[in-house]
Amino acid sequence: MPLAVYILGLAIFAQGTSEFMLSGLLPEIAGDLGVSIPDAGLLISAFALGMVVGAPLLAVVTLRWPRRTALLAFLAVFVLTHVVGALTSSYGLLLTTRVVGAFAYAGFWAVASVAAVGMVPSNARGKALAIVTGGLTVATIVGVPAGTFIGQHSSWRAAFWAVAALSALMAIGVPATVPGGRPAQDAMPRLRQELRVMADPRLWLAYGTISLAFGAVIVTFSYLGALLTGTTGLPEAWVPAVLALFGVGSLIGITIGGRVADAHPFATLYAAVTGIVIVSVALALATTNAAAVVVLVFLLGGFGFAINPALNVRVFSLAGEARTLAGATVTSAFNIGITVAPWLGGLALGAGLGYPSVAWTGAALGLAALGAVAVGAALHRRSSREGAAMTAPALREAALCE
Repeated sequence: MPLAVYILGLAIFAQGTSEFMLSGLLPEIAGDLGVSIPDAGLLISAFALGMVVGAPLLAVVTLRWPRRTALLAFLAVFVLTHVVGALTSSYGLLLTTRVVGAFAYAGFWAVASVAAVGMVPSNARGKALAIVTGGLTVATIVGVPAGTFIGQHSSWRAAFWAVAALSALMAIGVPATVPGGRPAQDAMPRLRQELRVMADPRLWLAYGTISLAFGAVIVTFSYLGALLTGTTGLPEAWVPAVLALFGVGSLIGITIGGRVADAHPFATLYAAVTGIVIVSVALALATTNAAAVVVLVFLLGGFGFAINPALNVRVFSLAGEARTLAGATVTSAFNIGITVAPWLGGLALGAGLGYPSVAWTGAALGLAALGAVAVGAALHRRSSREGAAMTAPALREAALCE
């Protein structure tokens, strides 16, 4: 595996820390800027929405840029937004920096995925993507608790400075490892070809599977702290440890998924999504049992992130060489799940159904994702049969000519 793939994963770690650390800093930000906690919470929503829009838009804008140039440009913008965010006393300006920073992060993620896939053989794409995405998993274990700790013991601004410094450090590693220069003219990405690939309905089925499957995990994770203290009865001091355990499970899951996704993408998806459904049902039934909940949270992280490499591999295999826009839309699909699923969980809670309803919502989304996987597998088998039927006459003709 090229060193550049690991550098890209570390850059995702630096930026991914910013994506999630605000959940532990909202009271400090709200108090400092004189806004309510719900208003401060909009900083998280703004980041997620920026990711949804930014990935495909910036993939098109930078389509013909050298990838190293695009990655450095995105990192520079991301660092600048965090410097401005750390210095400002204006809520409106901070909200703007979150949107712009999310755009840059989404663009970086999109180009980094394509760059990683382009640097390895086709049978190692799942592993390369698992390493890049694993940076976000490590951020949930190390970066997010560290950022929250810095914010609580110094100030939320110090956490922003730390993210800016770490991202700037990665801006040194990228040009040192990622190949520069433009691709050959015949290999240059073309927007028409990229858009033609996006017309494939199988690709949109894959995106829907991503949103459903990841949403099934995030809907429970989003309310996990409240569930642990309000229903399970764990002391607040235990919550960070349980969240870190989710991150450990995620890292194990994405590592295993990355090793098997290239050879068995659909088997990986069936196993992982089924695991998400079973764990979600078990959580809904065992919310008052602390020991069971702790184990199930670990398993939810494992199954939830094992799907990531397989879903990525599916999209990149369908996209072929026109993979930039298709790969960027993967980021949007994940963030649609991150945005919509907590809203669905909030509706269940608003209806007075209690925190177990959040896990039931995750199970329902998981079942929908399982149905989408089944449809995708059926379409894949049909496409393979049609391809074999079209190839057979050509092979017979070639044999006759010989």
